[in-house]
Amino acid sequence: MAAFKRLNHFFSTHPLTREAPLRAWARFFSWQLRSRMQKELIVPWIAGQRLAIRRGMTGATGNVYAGLHEFADMLLALHFLREGDLFLDIGANVGSYTVIGSGVCRASTWAFEPDPNTALALKRNVAINGLDALVTVHELALGATQGETLFTVGLDTINKVAAAGETNVRTIHQERLDALIGAAKPVMIKMDVEGYEEEVLRGASDLLANECLKVIEIETVTSKSVELLLKNHFERAYYDPFNRSLNREPVGANSNNSVFVRDWPFVSERLRVATKIKVLGQEI
Repeated sequence: MAAFKRLNHFFSTHPLTREAPLRAWARFFSWQLRSRMQKELIVPWIAGQRLAIRRGMTGATGNVYAGLHEFADMLLALHFLREGDLFLDIGANVGSYTVIGSGVCRASTWAFEPDPNTALALKRNVAINGLDALVTVHELALGATQGETLFTVGLDTINKVAAAGETNVRTIHQERLDALIGAAKPVMIKMDVEGYEEEVLRGASDLLANECLKVIEIETVTSKSVELLLKNHFERAYYDPFNRSLNREPVGANSNNSVFVRDWPFVSERLRVATKIKVLGQEI
């Protein structure tokens, strides 16, 4: 019952379903029925892209129900990224943001996903959309140091670097982002690593100082993370996709992640002139 209450709240508040929550419920029940009859479903998504989804993929199935599971955050990526850009999808899971970055926007994407089973699902979504030439999958963790670390497996969107005493873990390789970047110049990062974001930023001090990087979407923010970002001239931002406005105060739909922007005029202009995206019958 609690799960249905959470879903009802999601449908009644999401900008793409709040005017027609019954249609969202219809998509939900259709998915529940079809996913019990087939192990995998390939569903049409936005701009001609598709998603290969199975039961239990909570983030990806949110795209089935509501068009864009993370409304403001996904539209920020959709409106900002361009062909020729480099996008870093850190904590890529099964690849929703990777498909947005490379499938819709035609940017190159480096997708980081340490869980082997989840990485297979990520590669599946890259393959069915013909994105192999644009996407590089890194099956490793990112952190402040290079070495080996323990990582949970089999937990879908909440896999993470394991704390002491956790079970169902395996040893994986960890790298510093600075050691991998080389001469590459990413313009945007989406980072969702279940509380390990500060460690990833600590291993990316050179990249944070590089003016090429304009936008960071980050799920978990600590005081140290904010300190690192402010030191490198990033500002906290809030995006209203309907008005294409970048704001310094909260506005519009709630964001799942915190957004930090450097070079405010450049980012604002890109967002303003971006091609509209059609999703669930709306052009945004």
